[in-house]
Amino acid sequence: MAKCAICEKAAHFGNNVSHSHRRSNKMWKANVKSVKVKVNGGARKMNVCTSCLRSGLVERA
Repeated sequence: MAKCAICEKAAHFGNNVSHSHRRSNKMWKANVKSVKVKVNGGARKMNVCTSCLRSGLVERA
């Protein structure tokens, strides 16, 4: 679900560590937006992360 169609950035997993050092599962999701993108002269909806949008790897339609 939260995966960029351009750079394939996806969710990362790790641990929440409390003050008493107990660990529980944690998940960081990529900041992905559903955007209309120009592809081969036409417009297409894609899931793109915000870092790809800001860096200019994608042209909006």
